[in-house]
Amino acid sequence: MNLRIPHAALLVVALLAGCQPAEEERFQGYVEGEPVMVAAQQNGQLTSLTVQRGDEVRAGTPLFSQDQATEAAGVSQAEAQLAQAQAQFRNLASGKRPPEIAVIEAQLKDAEARRTLSAEQLARQEALVAKGFVSAESLDQARTQLARDQAGVAQIRAQLESARLPGREAERASAQALVLASQAALEQSTIRLEQKSQLSPVAGRVQDVYYRTGEWAAPGQPVVSILPAENIKVRFFVPEPSLGALRVGQGVGIRCDGCPASVPATIRFISATAEYTPPVLFSEKNRHRLVFLVEAWPQPAGAAKLHPGQPVSVFLNSGQ
Repeated sequence: MNLRIPHAALLVVALLAGCQPAEEERFQGYVEGEPVMVAAQQNGQLTSLTVQRGDEVRAGTPLFSQDQATEAAGVSQAEAQLAQAQAQFRNLASGKRPPEIAVIEAQLKDAEARRTLSAEQLARQEALVAKGFVSAESLDQARTQLARDQAGVAQIRAQLESARLPGREAERASAQALVLASQAALEQSTIRLEQKSQLSPVAGRVQDVYYRTGEWAAPGQPVVSILPAENIKVRFFVPEPSLGALRVGQGVGIRCDGCPASVPATIRFISATAEYTPPVLFSEKNRHRLVFLVEAWPQPAGAAKLHPGQPVSVFLNSGQ
């Protein structure tokens, strides 16, 4: 029996084999998220919690608040101290009050009137001495009185000028420094009050809530975790023979069970250290091989289709 195959048939088989699409290189991996942990910044009891696990939030959405009685009282005290410091500074900058200046002006008028009277008495004494009606001693007393009244006028005028002047430069500088210190204290009190109400710093999905209303939260303790879409990545493992085909910035395709289409992603990290295949990816074929960790980050629109912990397949010939 002749089992030789005609050359034409062999040619047809070869052509059909060449028309088959090249199998895409595929790697196993999983989705991982890096949530943002929103923590309390002050000690206090939670008075409100406005989100729950699974909620979608925008940046600036209120998350939770703590008891604010102490911080609100601190703000009121700082405001009062600032008002007092500003009043003291204005007082030194404007001199004495108008009623006080009016008193000094009245004293000056009285002193000027006494000086005028003393001058008139001196003139009369000089005329009487010239006619020999009084002694020279009376003339000396009149002159002394006039000199005393003139000195009194000069003294009160100096007091009036001093009252109209602002405080001394050192006093005004001290008062101004007190105003600045009071303003800083008010800002600190306001910040502490604002820290008792936390807003979402990012947009994303609430992954977990660790406290409930009525519980005590300490500074630095996470209360809510939020996963933004841009913090979702895919980690997959590549054996050494395939490592040379990868580069940072390269596009890959992510496929998962139930995904309607491949999700494009970009490689951002390739580990320089080999490791054993993670147990979750063990198989009879590759469990003894060393692999390299690679991380690819999908665009936020595509990342929304993926879920942390979900197993995926990564294709190098997709998403280019």
